Amino acid sequence: MATGGAEGALDPVTAIALVGALGVGSQWLAWKLRMPAIVLMLVAGIVAGPILGVFDPARDIGPLYAPMISIAVAIILFEGGLTLNFHTLRDAAEGVKRLVFIGAPLGWLLSTLALRYGAGTSWESAAVFGGIMIVTGPTVIAPLLRSARLARRPGALLQWEAILNDPIGALAAVLAFEVVLVLRTAEQVGEAAWSLILGLVVACVLGAAGGYGTVWAFKRAKVPEFMKVPALFVAILAVFAASNLVLHESGLLAVTLMGIVIANADLPSFEEMRRFKEHATILLVSGVFILLAASLDFAALSQLTWRAGIFVVLVLSIARPVTVFAALAWTKLPWKEQVLVAFTGPRGVVLIAVAGLFGERLVELGVEDGALIGPLAFILVAASVVVHGFTLKPFARFLGLVASETPGVILVGGSNWTTGLAQALKKADIPVLVTDPNRGHLRRAREAGLETFFGDILSEGAEMRIELNGYKLVVAATDNDAYNTLVATDLGPHFGRENVYQIAREKAGTARHSLPATLGGRKFAGEATYNELNRLMWNDWTFRVTGLTEEYTMEDWRAKRPEARLLAWIDESGEIHFVSEDDEVSTAPGVRLVSMLPPEEAERGQDAA
Repeated sequence: MATGGAEGALDPVTAIALVGALGVGSQWLAWKLRMPAIVLMLVAGIVAGPILGVFDPARDIGPLYAPMISIAVAIILFEGGLTLNFHTLRDAAEGVKRLVFIGAPLGWLLSTLALRYGAGTSWESAAVFGGIMIVTGPTVIAPLLRSARLARRPGALLQWEAILNDPIGALAAVLAFEVVLVLRTAEQVGEAAWSLILGLVVACVLGAAGGYGTVWAFKRAKVPEFMKVPALFVAILAVFAASNLVLHESGLLAVTLMGIVIANADLPSFEEMRRFKEHATILLVSGVFILLAASLDFAALSQLTWRAGIFVVLVLSIARPVTVFAALAWTKLPWKEQVLVAFTGPRGVVLIAVAGLFGERLVELGVEDGALIGPLAFILVAASVVVHGFTLKPFARFLGLVASETPGVILVGGSNWTTGLAQALKKADIPVLVTDPNRGHLRRAREAGLETFFGDILSEGAEMRIELNGYKLVVAATDNDAYNTLVATDLGPHFGRENVYQIAREKAGTARHSLPATLGGRKFAGEATYNELNRLMWNDWTFRVTGLTEEYTMEDWRAKRPEARLLAWIDESGEIHFVSEDDEVSTAPGVRLVSMLPPEEAERGQDAA
């Protein structure tokens, strides 16, 4: 554990506050620097823990440390289960089944061999740790998918595999440990097998019962709205604890099943619960990574030899690819998607937490190299996180499997104005999609050769057919103010409220029609309404994209175009940013301005390129 005398110990409240600050701070810094958040969290934990000795979880938090890790992992897996709606499987269903039913056992075998012949561990330790290594880390996959903007199918494959294989890996370790226990203690094989089967059955029953019970209570208003999230938390903990009483670590399977049941029950209040759970999970993932990194024992790592490096290379470059290629062989999945999945297998929180637990238990049974499992797990997680964190996005781009090279814009509502804006953005190499539930409203956009979607942007069909990961910004600009508000409010959590805009409502200025700040999107186009924007189009206003240079500055542009309506600016990397005021715009050379010009200003000639 991290060193530090009792005189330097933090009180538990300060320690927990430090964990939160380091975790959330690392995520914010990673967002700012556009780096993998997991890498910064590992670095922050190691610096605060074993390097500086400021924070030692076992010393500063005490006996609550291990239970906190267990509960956090359970909630993380439950939230992962909540994301597994069967509708999202679509054409990835076959691949997911193969990765679970073929990939998991094969991965167990190959990981065991990598441990035995690469790291040089005993067969007992290799079999137990090899089972744990089935997991690919939903805590790591989720942030990587967000930053990489993968196409839907490979993203779905990685997400489903990570979440489903996490409890399977823990249970594989339980099975292997039970075998080692029988061999070491001469326990009856039948008794051990019965214990395992009973534990699995109980976990499945409790998970299903917890899920269906929650759905029944929520749908029939047996729980008031303000108590739904607290009641859900209690139910998760109850199912997790009850299942673990029968078979240790089976609670992970139970809570995952519970989440899947709830995700596919079409609960009216499901979105609110899922968003709250996502926020809680971000905090928990941050906290767990900081805790585990701060708990790193350099003395334990010093026990590892050069063979640990061989083990990591074998897992990342042979065991993982062979497992995926064998599991996905003779499927309809394109070879590029198979390659991407094969070389993307980061490990995360569950691997370290479960490995540490079983390592201690193996040592208690007399398996001396069980003490190496924890350090090997940390080395594997650190290596896989760094490798995949920095290579997934460029590798996916090289294979052509990103949803979009440049984050695009969704314009909700087909009209003269949205068609004109979409044409200007397309010429500026910004991906743009025009959507409308009225096919006639999309006629101009289709004639202009623009990407369109006929249907409701909030529908399940839109989620299935549109690569939402390829878009960053949304503008709700239909002729229905109430619908615009609904779209902006509903899509806000997915895209980030700072990235969802809405044209001004016709009657927003009156107290009778004003809405609270929690509804709708950000102000757009100088608070212009639908009728006003389209009236400008009827009066021959045009869209123009203007480049700024050292000679042609923002001041020059504004002096030449005093009546222009500035809508957005495009940075040097090609990413677009909508604005409300001029002072939100970067004025560096290379920036391009997207604006609407009155006919008299448009006739004065072209701006700087």
